[in-house]
Amino acid sequence: MKKIVSLLIAAAFVAGTTGFAFAQAQTTAPMPKAEDKKMDKSADKKMGEKKMSSKSASGTVKSASADSVVVAGKEKGKDAEWTFALDPKTKVKKGGKDVNAGDLKPGDSVQVRYMDHDGKTVAQSISVRGGSTAKKAEEKK
Repeated sequence: MKKIVSLLIAAAFVAGTTGFAFAQAQTTAPMPKAEDKKMDKSADKKMGEKKMSSKSASGTVKSASADSVVVAGKEKGKDAEWTFALDPKTKVKKGGKDVNAGDLKPGDSVQVRYMDHDGKTVAQSISVRGGSTAKKAEEKK
């Protein structure tokens, strides 16, 4: 009986030692827990939202060219002036139709959606609202 118990203890010891040695030899990284994956995705989403958040400004066009538009308006109750860079993805609409940025005239009342990207203020979309203030001034005369 003593021999059987001793043999069982010895077998358990050998099996435990072998399992421990085998576990030490594996070099693969452990799989992340499901909770960790969820946290990583939500953190990435939050970071992405900060980068991708768009802002808006409204005012009148001071000047426009193929690669930039200068808009004067008010920000927090104070006069402000913004220079928006344009890229190929920027949509410009005037009278409900797509136009080029060069078609914008000084005095056009605009709404601009933009993002800060690599230190630049890049316009995503520019919409001309109503008629230009220059045209309205001419009509009053």
